[in-house]
Amino acid sequence: MSLTDSQAVVSVVAALAIIAGLAGVVVPGLPALPLCWGGVLVWALFGGAGPGRWAVLAAATVIAAGGTVLKYLWPGRNLKRTGVPTSSLLAGGLLGVVGFFVIPVVGLPIGFIGGIFGAERLRLGDTRLAWPATVQALKAAGLSMLLEFMAGLMVAALWVAGLLFV
Repeated sequence: MSLTDSQAVVSVVAALAIIAGLAGVVVPGLPALPLCWGGVLVWALFGGAGPGRWAVLAAATVIAAGGTVLKYLWPGRNLKRTGVPTSSLLAGGLLGVVGFFVIPVVGLPIGFIGGIFGAERLRLGDTRLAWPATVQALKAAGLSMLLEFMAGLMVAALWVAGLLFV
């Protein structure tokens, strides 16, 4: 590949965007699915592939949009069923952001867990009751991350298939 080969450069840029998107599932501040989808968009617009590139982009759009909706609805439904209120999640998110700046990298999960536990402890008045709600919130966050990662992998697989067969 030479740098004058624009199709190869576009493919490399698309691959880097998709890889960054997959990393964005666990790295705060990187929008995971928009980056994966953006990589496919760049490839479809500038890659010079055949007309099938638009089908790949359409399928990637459906998967990215569906994954985004699903990553909020499914864990949220589980939390409502277990009785964890939105205010506890907001406290966890707020303290997670604060923790990210106070203790780089590890402060986000520490702040998230601490925020949810603290809010549930205040709401329920007992540590023994607050911990199960915290565990449920952590399971929901994990499920959300798993759904987002799986959608990103599906977008990446579509792009690779389009790269090889279109």
